[in-house]
Amino acid sequence: MAKDNIKSKKGFTIIEVVLVLAIAGLIFLMVFIALPALQRSQRDTQRRDDMGRFIAQLAQYQANNNNQVPGKPGTLNDWNNFITNYLRVGGDTFQDPDGTNYSVASVCVMTNNTTCANTSLGTKIKPDAALTWDANKNQIMVYTNARCDGEKAVYVANSPNQIAVRYKLEGAGIYCGNN
Repeated sequence: MAKDNIKSKKGFTIIEVVLVLAIAGLIFLMVFIALPALQRSQRDTQRRDDMGRFIAQLAQYQANNNNQVPGKPGTLNDWNNFITNYLRVGGDTFQDPDGTNYSVASVCVMTNNTTCANTSLGTKIKPDAALTWDANKNQIMVYTNARCDGEKAVYVANSPNQIAVRYKLEGAGIYCGNN
């Protein structure tokens, strides 16, 4: 009778246990590999939303100020006042998902399809050359006389109130939006 009791007991073999653990390990590995890319994508989505909000408030500013842009083109302090008075009203924050504040890094007045007068530096540069900023600095590039063509800002003749806003994304690419 003791032999019948031993034979009737069922359980997992060591091979089955190892196989289940290996499959569980692969699933955890795939999750930990995919998680940073998913988080980066979510932060970039928030950045796109923030730039859309920046552009919407810029349109509101222009509606309130005879279609003018904040201050003289290239006056970064006036852009910081714009951020304070239009984007942080009522306790709102205007911060990158990493917790640091956005700032306007440069204002370029487009002069033709290939150059941009960076009025804060007093130099002419190629519009894409302005993309040498560090993405961790959370800097917004503003171009007057410009509109977006994909990721690039291109010249629009006689349109000083037409603005393109560009922001370097963490994952890949550049956000570009128009007012």
